[in-house]
Amino acid sequence: MKNKLKKSSKDKSISGVCGGIAEYFNISSLAVRLIFILLPGANILIYLILTNTMDDSPPSLY
Repeated sequence: MKNKLKKSSKDKSISGVCGGIAEYFNISSLAVRLIFILLPGANILIYLILTNTMDDSPPSLY
């Protein structure tokens, strides 16, 4: 497995979770953010769990 799910260092609004998911699946980060907002349920709890468990990606120079 080449890609590993990590927080994004380039595309982050709060902590980089949605940007990291978008980079992993090669989709728009806006789509991931909309999914988190529009789907009912425990999305805040899921986001907090992902924030604490996902690894940080190394900082980029750009």
